[in-house]
Amino acid sequence: MEVDCKVVCNSLIVRMTGEIDMLVAERLREYIDSRLKDHKIQTLILNLEKITFIDSSGLGVIIGRYKKMSARKGKMYIVGAKKSVEQILFFSGINKLIPMCKNEQEIFNS
Repeated sequence: MEVDCKVVCNSLIVRMTGEIDMLVAERLREYIDSRLKDHKIQTLILNLEKITFIDSSGLGVIIGRYKKMSARKGKMYIVGAKKSVEQILFFSGINKLIPMCKNEQEIFNS
């Protein structure tokens, strides 16, 4: 799995490639959390355009970051999930907690 982070104003954009599974979940959690500490982030954007698979460990990372952002009264978005990943997010109910957008521009244009 590859991860790229970019800070735009007070938003952290996390772009990932590959799979989010139990082999990488802890490393991903630590990576995102360290970026959240380094900056005064109020919006977390998880770009899943290039994610091919996500398991319960990956869902746990997403829910955990949602709780962190909620605690700091911030916002969180999921962007560009492929149909197979989107279905997992829907079945888990994450879509009821975290807005899902087609692309990053939807967030910045609203």
